[in-house]
Amino acid sequence: MRMAHVMAGAPMGGAEGFFERLTPALQAAGEAVLPVIRRDAGRAARLRAAGLDPVELPFGNHFDLTTRSRLAATLAGFRPEVVVAWQNRASLYAGKIRRDGAAWTLVGRLGGYYSLKYYRHCDHLVGNTRDLRDWLVRQGWPAERAHFVPNFATDFAGTAPADLPAPPGMPRLLALGRLHPNKGFDVLLRALALLPGAHLSLAGEGPERAALERLARELGVADRVAFLGWRQDAGALLAGCDIFVCPSRHEPLGNVVLEAWSAARPVVAAAAQGPVEMIREGETGLLVPKEAPAPLAAAIAGLLADPGRAAALADAGRAEFLRAHAEAPVLARWRGFLHAVAPAAAREVA
Repeated sequence: MRMAHVMAGAPMGGAEGFFERLTPALQAAGEAVLPVIRRDAGRAARLRAAGLDPVELPFGNHFDLTTRSRLAATLAGFRPEVVVAWQNRASLYAGKIRRDGAAWTLVGRLGGYYSLKYYRHCDHLVGNTRDLRDWLVRQGWPAERAHFVPNFATDFAGTAPADLPAPPGMPRLLALGRLHPNKGFDVLLRALALLPGAHLSLAGEGPERAALERLARELGVADRVAFLGWRQDAGALLAGCDIFVCPSRHEPLGNVVLEAWSAARPVVAAAAQGPVEMIREGETGLLVPKEAPAPLAAAIAGLLADPGRAAALADAGRAEFLRAHAEAPVLARWRGFLHAVAPAAAREVA
């Protein structure tokens, strides 16, 4: 089947990373895939290395007078049966073309609880959690056109560990993500202050970096925190840690949890939307209240004091990854979904 995937997102992020995993996987499975992306030399190079031929467009603001016409011409030339628009801006642009009579099915793919004004011209919406699908219906989107299809994460089993900057013998905690208030890294620093024997590596970049560095100094933990910046070696970082921590205030899914499971690392997470849906408390990870440094510290300390329990959580998380979030089962679900929503003529050919 011929399908176009339109991504107008940032250079890095959970949805953007999954876009870069899913589109090559669909192509390798036999689909004809056209990625259309916001200009990004790094993303374009990675897609080309995976065997795709991306089209780069500006995807600017209201003053962008070229993207809509160029996107329409690109899609008309490719002749897709299905177009998947990833998140708000891509859905807005593709939706205007669909509104004007394009014959393909338009799928809006959401990775969060976004305003549906960007998706009003979509034929179907797909969320990456069950809660997000149910939220779409509560917002008034027709239930028969709201779907749940999960993400898959890279399988990091067997990845060689990175040399995390912790003193020898000190337990190594790891957190990954954009340095943004939603991620709750300030809560994690306050929990670290209650864990005097542990070291934290924090991989990510963002607007909160200066505030977090200042908070680390105020809490007296600056010598036990390493700010690693953006890293492309998440698997190696996970392989090098003892416990992975996801302290997010707001986390619609939590790709980082899936990655930690794939690397067989025990997970402690705040009870945000995504982790609550994915993690079976006490079996595949530990959940603690949001905004609560003391329970977070207690959960981490408990695992550090009980290596057997930590190992059991890691093994169960790895099993859950293989069951529901590895490439093969998720790719099959995506292909089945896209073929099901394609126009009838395309389904007959398939």
